[in-house]
Amino acid sequence: MSKFKIAATALAGILATTASADTFEGYGSVEGWNVFIDHEKKSCLIELVDSAENVIQMGLTEDRSVGYLGVFTKGETDVKRDEEEDVAILIGDNIYVGTATGMRGNITAGYSGGYVTSDNPMFVKDIEQQYEMIVFPEKEYSFIVDLTGTKKAIAMGRECNEKQM
Repeated sequence: MSKFKIAATALAGILATTASADTFEGYGSVEGWNVFIDHEKKSCLIELVDSAENVIQMGLTEDRSVGYLGVFTKGETDVKRDEEEDVAILIGDNIYVGTATGMRGNITAGYSGGYVTSDNPMFVKDIEQQYEMIVFPEKEYSFIVDLTGTKKAIAMGRECNEKQM
């Protein structure tokens, strides 16, 4: 099993869906995912908004040493800002375990969720090669995140990040 942490302070919320054009600029789209340049952090992120208006984001932290994956929903949750709980994520045959920190209030109105941060290359490889991940929070019900198209989206995000250096 690998460890990760959902870091509410890693980045500031659902960025690209409602962010100012001064901070975020569209870079491209592939298989339903949008890639954005974050001019403030000089990096890029990929984002998918699904049919239920859930938002999935992936990118690098500001120092580029750690990748993040954020999941946000408009659905009713018990997520409380900065409250921690254990969480497990199943991607393919691999289980990643860690601590979840709630994120609410610093993000687009009506959304709650959090970020998974990881420097484990296998975590990214699993995300690229699998079609879903199942998240098991300690207190909440489990949920499935569709990963269709992530391989091409991550490749475009990497290309975008290289151009920002």
